[in-house]
Amino acid sequence: MRWLGAVSELGASAWNALFPDGNPFLQHGFLSSLEDSDSAVADRGWTANHLLLERDGRPLAAVPMYLKTNSYGEFVFDWGWAEAWQRYGLDYYPKLLTAVPFTPSVGPRLGILPGSDAQALGAAALAAIVAEVRRLELSSWHILFANQASRELLLGGDDQGHLLKRQDTQFHFLNPGFENFEDFLETLRASRRKNLRKERRRVAAQDVAMSRYVGENISASDWEAFYRCYVSTFMKRSGHAGYLTRSFFRLLRERLPEQLMLVVARRDAEVIAGALFLFDQERLYGRWWGALESVDCLHFETCFYQGMEFAIENQLKVFDPGTQGEHKLLRGFQPVTTHSLHYISDLRFRAAIADFLARERPHSEAYGEQAATLLPFHRDSEGTDQTGGVERPGRGGRKTS
Repeated sequence: MRWLGAVSELGASAWNALFPDGNPFLQHGFLSSLEDSDSAVADRGWTANHLLLERDGRPLAAVPMYLKTNSYGEFVFDWGWAEAWQRYGLDYYPKLLTAVPFTPSVGPRLGILPGSDAQALGAAALAAIVAEVRRLELSSWHILFANQASRELLLGGDDQGHLLKRQDTQFHFLNPGFENFEDFLETLRASRRKNLRKERRRVAAQDVAMSRYVGENISASDWEAFYRCYVSTFMKRSGHAGYLTRSFFRLLRERLPEQLMLVVARRDAEVIAGALFLFDQERLYGRWWGALESVDCLHFETCFYQGMEFAIENQLKVFDPGTQGEHKLLRGFQPVTTHSLHYISDLRFRAAIADFLARERPHSEAYGEQAATLLPFHRDSEGTDQTGGVERPGRGGRKTS
């Protein structure tokens, strides 16, 4: 067992072998770009402390982890928990976090070398992390946006029920095998179908041309223009240039080009907006967007419709556009449940938080149920959604703290 102070302490091929599904956010190129670019570093509240399980020097499992001195860039809100700790004169920070920095996207949080004893490694990882929390006298350990396989492996080793469960709702586009965007539009009620077409025409009517580029076809000039758009939008919204540095985007383009897709909006040949996506063999992930000027419906076109078309054209099953945004429902994105797990070291606070989560869950489920009623799909005579044969995802809810 080793604790890595940076993902670059292990070679890219050895690390990536532990995450064979190709999820871009768990690839060595993505994590190392965050850490090597001063984006996810100690000065910003992220101190890498990745767990690596080995046998005879051969990596068998890994858990990406960070010691956090704040709760920024996580998207599962525990500010209220931190305040409670402080009111009792105790330190909530640093805490231990298993997540991808600044990335609210579901994926593996426990990487296992194929052919290994996954159950045993899951139990060993859990025991090692709990021991680390106790050794460092930390308040807690949090596992955010874990996929089902990772949750099952960690919970399978939790004989004493230490891990508390929390859920949230995101909105994803599900592709059952549409042939084209018009094929998807035919699943919508007439009024919504008309509205989506109207929004797309409105962008074109404002003399904006859209382009998509993948991997090595993304030019240096378009990459730089996208970064200017990203910074501009962050400055307008929050007064700072964003969590991610120019160096991060430069390194990402060098280290993970085959999993990048860039949407560029131009007027008179000048880039006025852009959105950066990542993808693997099954999913498209919308991550960052920015614009230099305001154009009606341009955000929907750049961040949603272009991504939906790309997913359909490349036969990707799911398009995850990021967190929040009920407006996605009316554009064909469906509610899906996301999950987090929490280890609370203090038994008194563990009981209080468990009670809070038990009371939060019905509200979360009600939110998911209400969101599902807003879906724009037309219905057959039996009143079931016509979504091309896709089963409606599980219910979930919005988090509070």
